Amino acid sequence: MYLYGASGHSKVIIDILKANDVEIRAVFDDAPSVALICDIPVVIPSEEDFKTQDSLIISIGNNLVRKKIAERLKANFSNAIHPTAFVSTQAEIGPGTVIMPNAVVNTFSVIGKHCIVNSGAVIEHDCVIGDYVHVSPNAALAGGVVLEEGCHVGIGAVVIQGIKIGKWATIGAGAVIVNDVPDYAVVVGNPGKIIKHNSPV
Repeated sequence: MYLYGASGHSKVIIDILKANDVEIRAVFDDAPSVALICDIPVVIPSEEDFKTQDSLIISIGNNLVRKKIAERLKANFSNAIHPTAFVSTQAEIGPGTVIMPNAVVNTFSVIGKHCIVNSGAVIEHDCVIGDYVHVSPNAALAGGVVLEEGCHVGIGAVVIQGIKIGKWATIGAGAVIVNDVPDYAVVVGNPGKIIKHNSPV
């Protein structure tokens, strides 16, 4: 296994992989600021590095950066799921997605590629999570919630059942979402209110 991105996020993924007895050979970074991260060598990648059958996870927390790298690379993307996470056998998890300690992904939920389901997050039954989404620690999605591509649900936020959150929207920490959220909106508070819009991707 290889990682791409020597970041704080990579340290958590390294812990997950070690908990699963997965060997990490190196962490790639385009502009490394350290030679080692968690005692694993950090190296500048070459194109040849991605022509092997070894698995790769993009270990960068920023959703848009993760998308740009994923679209650029031709690699064998893999998942990392912490042993303490509960993932239903009826759930679908896309390639490159990372599921952190004590997270829950319940039955018939579908999670796209290169997502982050952070520590203690709860994704209830029948949710549909688009690509490059980040559900932050202790955020909770009730049943049937839809998160479109690239959206970020902040730490401790709550989304009630059946809500749809548009692409590249941002839900602030601790927000309570009781209405659908349009594309690119930034929503904070209880109940959630739109305060501005992100730039279109």
